[in-house]
Amino acid sequence: MRLCAWYLYGEKHRGYALNPVANFHLQNGAVLWRINWMADTSPRGITASCGMMVNYRYFLEDTASNRAGYLGTKHIKASEQVLSLVSQFQQNSKL
Repeated sequence: MRLCAWYLYGEKHRGYALNPVANFHLQNGAVLWRINWMADTSPRGITASCGMMVNYRYFLEDTASNRAGYLGTKHIKASEQVLSLVSQFQQNSKL
């Protein structure tokens, strides 16, 4: 889960999220909200994402500012759960 959080939050291509689905939602003003362990246990889900699924949440009053922040400064808005996982990854990673 920590690695998944880092991949979605920290891995970038030209400053934007490397994952195309994440990039789509973030460009539209969503918040990287939650990572769900074993949410998709189908063979395809296990193969594609180790069974993990991600929720993006749209707060209508914040979508314009989230979008502007992402497109302008490449800042990813994320929940405390995701930021905690990212922090744990950074503390324990040897990358």
